[in-house]
Amino acid sequence: MVTGVRGAVVLLALAAATPNVKYFRYERAVEVPGGGGARQTCAVLDEGIYAHAAPGLGDVRLYRENGADAQETPYAMREAAPMEQQQKEIAPLNLGHKGAHTTFEAQMPAGRYSDVELDIPAKDFIASVAVTGADTESGREGTELGLFTIFDLSGQKLGRSTVLHLPESDLKYLYFRIDGPVKPEDVHGLTVERVPVKRQYVTVADTNQVTQKGKATVATFQVPAHVPVERVEFVVGAEPANFSREVTVQARAVPSRKANTDQEPPQPVASSGNLLRLHTTREGQKIDEEDLAVGAPWMDSGDAESTWTVTVDNGDDTPLAITDVRLEMAERRLCFDAAAGTTYRLLYGDAALAAPQYDYAKLFAPDANAGVAGLGAEKANPEFEVRPDERAFTERHPGLLWVALVGVVLVLGVVAVRTAKGTPKG
Repeated sequence: MVTGVRGAVVLLALAAATPNVKYFRYERAVEVPGGGGARQTCAVLDEGIYAHAAPGLGDVRLYRENGADAQETPYAMREAAPMEQQQKEIAPLNLGHKGAHTTFEAQMPAGRYSDVELDIPAKDFIASVAVTGADTESGREGTELGLFTIFDLSGQKLGRSTVLHLPESDLKYLYFRIDGPVKPEDVHGLTVERVPVKRQYVTVADTNQVTQKGKATVATFQVPAHVPVERVEFVVGAEPANFSREVTVQARAVPSRKANTDQEPPQPVASSGNLLRLHTTREGQKIDEEDLAVGAPWMDSGDAESTWTVTVDNGDDTPLAITDVRLEMAERRLCFDAAAGTTYRLLYGDAALAAPQYDYAKLFAPDANAGVAGLGAEKANPEFEVRPDERAFTERHPGLLWVALVGVVLVLGVVAVRTAKGTPKG
């Protein structure tokens, strides 16, 4: 029995669909920059490809045109690392007093890092933080990285910020001196944002049409299936100069009429954030802080499109002059070695395909000077044909298997009854 199952798995593997130009529904021309010789080149993928490709872009293929023939070209997909994977929590070392100041140290992770956020749950304070760095644990007389202002003005509805915008650094140790009402017991730790990849975003949908519903400003969007949304960014007029507003981002799947009604629809998801703009001087400390983007909740809508609702709570203040709201996804790039003077096509829209496995992707090393390719407008593939159903007969007609099984059971039942009746009593 086990041998039979293994054999079936092997047969299924051998029967897996193979890519063929004529079975892709959509195509995009790849505009490769000029220059001699083969060169690593990358193209930014937009939301249109996600809407019409298989989930996870598993059916995307790149073809090099060679006369009447088309040759599949290996590629590597580069995806910006999620923010959660870029951050690392660090415990403070030697936390205590030095005169009137709160001081502590931190051993930083290997590699380059930038912004550091202090975990200080205290309320209603303004303080300045001097930061120096060194490569040795005793290097207090190290490199000065700057003087930063941290604050919590939530009691005045002006938000809070404990982020230190450090210059990019790879120093092993940082030394912090806090001047203000923050006590050692108020410092619980810090998180650091690693910078292996500079995070860029691509607009999925945007609108300048917002509505007022009571004290809230609301924007809504329809997003095609499979298109990821990871951030919401706002464009706000110059006035008011200072504000802090709570934002709620909600998403729910909208199943189409063709959806399988036997499946439970995905549950709605939601997340919250804060829009902040603060340019002022408080208690002798200059504060310049602006954050006009919030994270989006993760939504897996399957094959259904989704509705996104973004709500800004204005409280009793005048609504913000919002001129644009954008749903964004982290930038993904498709990289390959482009030959000069060669035409390439990106094809997708064949759900029967599995994701490709290329040595090129496994051994890929990004080139800081890679060329930038453009993608032409999406077009229907002129060669498209519907892929024939190559599944086994029983897979294409599963109902017949049950009919046959029921028939066998009935026949066996009839035979059993007749056999019982024909058996002489002892």
